[in-house]
Amino acid sequence: MHFSMTVQTNRFGDIFYRVRDRMEGFTDKEMTRSLLYKKISEGKSRRNVTVTYDWEEKRARYFNHGEEHASVTLLPGSYDPLSMFYALRFFDLEVGRGLTLPVSDGKKTVAGEASVKERSVIDVRGVDYDTFLVRVDTKDLDGVFKKSRDAELLIWVTADKRRIPVRIKSSVFVGSFTVDLVSHGPLNQ
Repeated sequence: MHFSMTVQTNRFGDIFYRVRDRMEGFTDKEMTRSLLYKKISEGKSRRNVTVTYDWEEKRARYFNHGEEHASVTLLPGSYDPLSMFYALRFFDLEVGRGLTLPVSDGKKTVAGEASVKERSVIDVRGVDYDTFLVRVDTKDLDGVFKKSRDAELLIWVTADKRRIPVRIKSSVFVGSFTVDLVSHGPLNQ
């Protein structure tokens, strides 16, 4: 399976902290683990990251501009930072339930934790979705999350059997961002 996300600050945000990121996650067909992760940053910090997931050796390898920088041990069924949003589709969600999902960005592997906070209907680009709100624990996230005392990462996934992530929202010390679903292809599940 292939997932992609583009993150871009608006003109006002560019004045303070320009962001131009593209992320791609690739999993096996059954969506049981990640195979490859790519992140290209063309803002203030330029990166061309590739993380390979070697399941025979149980290692994730982190490359930036083609040069290997790190290698970490994988937990069984680890996902990359983007595909893990879509792995929520395989949980039976209900308000109050806690979730644990192994995640590796190639620099570290953690048992990511989240909890289902509420069920509500939200409007995304003119479409109403019945959703579960999932709050991801940010204690193991790096970058701007690590620098923010009250960082928050929220994901709204549809309450039907497809569990499509339709909105991702975060608040950090430099501001906030919202990612809304633009489109999706046919879903086999």
